[in-house]
Amino acid sequence: MKELALFPLNSFILPEGRMRLRVFERRYVRLVSEASAGKRDFALAQINPYVSGQHADRILPLATRVKIEDFEQLEDGLLGITITGIERVKIARRWQEPDQLHVAMTEPLANWATADVNAEYTPLIRQLQKLLQEYPALNQLYPTPKYTDAAWLASRWLELIPMQPALKQKLAQENSPAPCLDSLQAWLSHQA
Repeated sequence: MKELALFPLNSFILPEGRMRLRVFERRYVRLVSEASAGKRDFALAQINPYVSGQHADRILPLATRVKIEDFEQLEDGLLGITITGIERVKIARRWQEPDQLHVAMTEPLANWATADVNAEYTPLIRQLQKLLQEYPALNQLYPTPKYTDAAWLASRWLELIPMQPALKQKLAQENSPAPCLDSLQAWLSHQA
């Protein structure tokens, strides 16, 4: 078990995922400061948008421990950070500190093993390549994409595709990326 501060968002990140965040609330400035000083790690946790902010299930149980890769001052004067996902974690117990920062005791979950993508998932590779090319800011986050790694491919799709949070959580908690790739392939075939 490990104590992690939580950065709850509608967004979703998995290991090797990268994301840029704007930090402005005092509690999250503190979180970034503590993480930068090596005092406490943090995880990006997904919010359940279908319940109120005070509901016990507001923060979903699967989170991803992240590390800060870069800092910048944004044009509006706010702090910008770039984070990278390190490992999936399961939130076992959660509470809030006096400034309302969420903190949790977490259990690590094994990351998906690296494995070659089966040929049947080639359309998913092509579509993700196209998506990254269409969005330069997103493309910049992945200068060396790992399209042929099933875990990397499934993770990036889960981060990017609009999907019910509960389904994202379920697919991301599987023991391998195969169920996720199967679901994505089925979804993609229905979109064509």
